Amino acid sequence: MEFSLDGIWEMREIGEEEWLTATVPGSVMNDLLTLGKIADPFYRDNEIEAYRIAEKSYEYKRSFTLTEEFLQQDQIILLSEGLDTFATIYINDNEIARTNNMHRTYEMDVKEVLLQGENSIKVQFASPVKFIEERQKKQPLVGVEHAIPGYPYARKAHSMFGWDWGPKIPDFGIWRSITLVGRNIGYLDDVYITQQHFENHVDVNVRVQIERLLEGDIELEITVTSPDGHISTQNVKKAMNEENFPFLIEEPKLWWPKGYGNQPLYDIQITATAAGKIVDHKKYQIGLRTIEVKHEADQWGKSFEFSVNGISLFAKGANYIPEDSLIPRTSRQRTERLIQDCVEANFNMIRIWGGGYYPPDYFYELCDQYGLIVWQDFMFACSAYDVTKGFAETVKQEVIDNVKRIRHHASLGIWCGNNEVEEGWEYWGWPERSKFRTDYIKLFEVMLPELMENLDPETFYWPSSPSSGGGFDQPRNPDVGDMHYWNVWHGRKPFTEYRKYHFRFCSEFGFQSFPSIKTIETFTEEEDRNIFSYVMEKHQKNDGANGLILSYLSENFLYPKDFPSLLYVSQIQQAEAIKYGVEHWRRNRGRCMGSLYWQLNDCWPVASWSSIDYEGRWKALHYFAKKFYDPILLSIQEEGTEADIYVTNDTLGSKTVKVEWKLKTNRSRILKEGTTVQEIPSLTAQKLEALSFADQLTLAEKRRVYLEALLYIDGELYSTTTVLFTKAKHFEFLDPQIHHQVKETDDTFEIELSSACFAKYVELDLDGADCIFNENYFDLSADRSKKIVVKKESLSQKLSSRTFQDRLIVRSIYNIAN
Repeated sequence: MEFSLDGIWEMREIGEEEWLTATVPGSVMNDLLTLGKIADPFYRDNEIEAYRIAEKSYEYKRSFTLTEEFLQQDQIILLSEGLDTFATIYINDNEIARTNNMHRTYEMDVKEVLLQGENSIKVQFASPVKFIEERQKKQPLVGVEHAIPGYPYARKAHSMFGWDWGPKIPDFGIWRSITLVGRNIGYLDDVYITQQHFENHVDVNVRVQIERLLEGDIELEITVTSPDGHISTQNVKKAMNEENFPFLIEEPKLWWPKGYGNQPLYDIQITATAAGKIVDHKKYQIGLRTIEVKHEADQWGKSFEFSVNGISLFAKGANYIPEDSLIPRTSRQRTERLIQDCVEANFNMIRIWGGGYYPPDYFYELCDQYGLIVWQDFMFACSAYDVTKGFAETVKQEVIDNVKRIRHHASLGIWCGNNEVEEGWEYWGWPERSKFRTDYIKLFEVMLPELMENLDPETFYWPSSPSSGGGFDQPRNPDVGDMHYWNVWHGRKPFTEYRKYHFRFCSEFGFQSFPSIKTIETFTEEEDRNIFSYVMEKHQKNDGANGLILSYLSENFLYPKDFPSLLYVSQIQQAEAIKYGVEHWRRNRGRCMGSLYWQLNDCWPVASWSSIDYEGRWKALHYFAKKFYDPILLSIQEEGTEADIYVTNDTLGSKTVKVEWKLKTNRSRILKEGTTVQEIPSLTAQKLEALSFADQLTLAEKRRVYLEALLYIDGELYSTTTVLFTKAKHFEFLDPQIHHQVKETDDTFEIELSSACFAKYVELDLDGADCIFNENYFDLSADRSKKIVVKKESLSQKLSSRTFQDRLIVRSIYNIAN
């Protein structure tokens, strides 16, 4: 029996007279914003006011009525799924507990303090800023310079204190559901589901542990329902405190990541009854699959690759950060859209970065449903930690709570101890404090592995990212383990630098751009729209990065004529940078087996490394990702006057492909051409052509000539790509005079485009509306038109064909300076 305490509460700053209406789950700042007590912290420089709010303490209260029937239960607990962070809970003026960890689920026995009839609950939250400031004064802890000092002391999402892409908005409150749960005789304390795979069947074992409150028989019934509706049932009349239920699944329907098969899910339900009444019930969805991480010695060093159902796959995806600095603004619907965007861009993996918080259940359910493998960091990032007895105990419970909650999901592929802490100790010049360095080993290489061996031994544990396996043993070794590579961007190296490295798995690399002008308009006034204005720099958290974007731009593109053009070029530049790395690593499939770029999304409107901005708008990078993560990739590696053409086949079947290549002038006149037909075995990358154009590409001609390649499969044009032999800023682009025509069908708008000459980075957009184009930021040759499709369901508002055509905006790289 449950009694939800979600809903309407009252809230006030401690010491103030006025009580305000509040919503639970929610947060202090979201409530104040909803009530109009503060301005939107994302607008202009209002972030400053949010920091001041976090320096204060607040309290929540409500009353509730309980019946005699509810109070007669054997045990009543207060189940708090999310208290952020330093909370003191009172029921009927009795102090129940104090909490110190946002990431934990707290259970508190409250039966003795509850009353029949009206009751009261009060939750006081101490300022998170004051808490860390006091501890930082006593003993400083090193962390990222963009965050409020002392944040590693708080078991709270680190990025809430600021990051090099996020604001200092350390919001707090009752952020997940809070419930009174009544129990009789006993309850299901733990359920652990394991599976063993054989040639024609899978053995699934459901281990159930019961916590007894009173003597008495408890009956357990377990049902497993297959995707096609077949039900298997087992039960035991007099359950012991631990019972195991083996199920033989014949002709199993295997779960596969995106691009390799379907995502069938099996339902498992566990019901505990006593004297004919249900005393507890749990349900799970699982996928039948094996996921291994192979870390084995080979000819290049030591591998790092994910194998699913025996198939070694190239991991394709990005790093995920919290979706909003105000958590109450998030929702299943919003997350599903983001996951769909990942699937649309051919992701098969997503990494949950360790500086945020563990996502809600629906995040993993969506990854199960859509076929994204989850790389799950524990919530530690870029910091030293003081592992006191109390800190270790709360972290232990945090790990237990979240591993038990997440481990059954089909999508879960790896547990990782932290983000960049091992690297930080080795390379970032942290103070040589032997105590904290030893604490690192205790936490990530002793305590966490021991916990994982007990809680989830079937899922691979990796101590840090990047790492070569732990022990401070060359965590940046490019030939062993996973790698974070930042010499392109932070190191100011050119995009071609990626091609010097054959990392085994690149789990972080990135390049910044600005968001859409539509997004910038949500947080600026017209006078702010200069990248070096006060407001634009407040929405750029990486020091000097706006200048770095311009520095790279000066190396690659002409100077843009206006602010919107600058935004556009920044996105093109970002997309090209990441494309250089991913295409190179995919051409070297086998040696390199994964790329997760930094980063997928934003938590507020900001200049950042994201491929989707805060408002959900795809940047050029996300459209590029759809192409460079395509299961069948056509790519060209150019150098000087030479060009090698590759096809990478990440599918489970061989492909017979035809590739046509054409060396063309800027008016799309063909100078030289050729064709090759080859069979590309599954899960391989092959070089199809090694071309040299030394005779054609004089210094002058390099500025007027491009190479185009076209990939055909089964007689149909599958994809195209082009390369220049000089920097885009030096290429003689002509006015392409792009013509477009819109045709409407029941479900789509189809745009037919043609040009008078070669057009590069053709961007489509809608004035005053949003949509997703099936392709964008593409190249057009004058000798071939192109059709782009927009599904009407992706439109932010309903448009007629005429309105769609009138609002359609088309530009190319030619337009940035002309």
